[in-house]
Amino acid sequence: MKAFYFLILLLSVSTSGCGDLILGGEESNDPEHNFELLWNDFDQHYALFEVKSLDWDSLYSVYRPMVTARTTDDELWAVITEMLDHLNDEHVKLRIPAHSPEEYVVYSSGSDQNQHALEEFSIELIASDYVEVLYQKYDYFSFGKLYDHNIGYIHLIAMLGVEPSVVYKALDELGEVDAIIVDVRNNIGGADEYSIGFAEGFSDGEHFLYTVQTRNGPAHSDFDQPLKVHSRPKSPKNFQKPVVVLTDEFTVSAGEIFTLNMRSFEQVTHIGDTTAGAHSDVGPARFLPNGWTYEYSIMKYLLPDGSSLEGMGIAPDIYIQNTMQDIGNGEDKVLEYAIEYLENEIN
Repeated sequence: MKAFYFLILLLSVSTSGCGDLILGGEESNDPEHNFELLWNDFDQHYALFEVKSLDWDSLYSVYRPMVTARTTDDELWAVITEMLDHLNDEHVKLRIPAHSPEEYVVYSSGSDQNQHALEEFSIELIASDYVEVLYQKYDYFSFGKLYDHNIGYIHLIAMLGVEPSVVYKALDELGEVDAIIVDVRNNIGGADEYSIGFAEGFSDGEHFLYTVQTRNGPAHSDFDQPLKVHSRPKSPKNFQKPVVVLTDEFTVSAGEIFTLNMRSFEQVTHIGDTTAGAHSDVGPARFLPNGWTYEYSIMKYLLPDGSSLEGMGIAPDIYIQNTMQDIGNGEDKVLEYAIEYLENEIN
């Protein structure tokens, strides 16, 4: 099963900023009704059936007979999560209450495929052995200079938490470095507008990046008109020397939007591992009568050639990956390769 389960203290059921939609209300709270509500809601609103070439009706015919009036909550959870596994979409989540009103067990579709990446990166190792940290804003953003190299280092753990203009603070304080490494490994995503804003400090001009469409009707092909998204224009204060962007399989969602922006700039080289392949925005939290909540992708992102990277991710220009053993031995071979690459570019 491609599921990943974990306990969280729930700060917010959804990060979409939209109002909650309550499904069911005073409706019957039986397993069959809960299954029907969830399946039909996905059928009417989930955005990526066509992108993923998925026959949702065929999954209904497989999984609906598994649910009866006598199905327990544990059995219903198993059936629904197995069905949602087929979406292989990290923006698809199902939550059930755990030990307290603030604590939930969370299922995320497809996310066990990239869990190893969490063990193959350590910002603590980088901060202690590779970088003289000059500035840190909570856990969201930090920058500094690499020891023994005239190369700057910027780390973004999420596309939120600090204003994107902080990139210009980093560029000012890093001074006349010869190159910069921007590390978005293990980046958990956030807001696309932040992604575009963070990338602005490196822009060499406006580039057509992708289109966005929101599902707006009952047919799986019903979407609004495509919105074209471009990188920000070039500014005289932007950094135009060599840049490396580092990604891994846990670079997800808005972290991937940042990567697409950066890849459009001539001076940027993308090094590391392929990203998660989960670009869509998430809709408002949905509620079932049994107290479970869930969410899903409501948009599709297409590259200028009409293709989608959902479930595939963004492949780097140069592929290199750490192992858990590397990190345990105090070595970040991805970062070391990026340093060597930039030194060759500089010299």
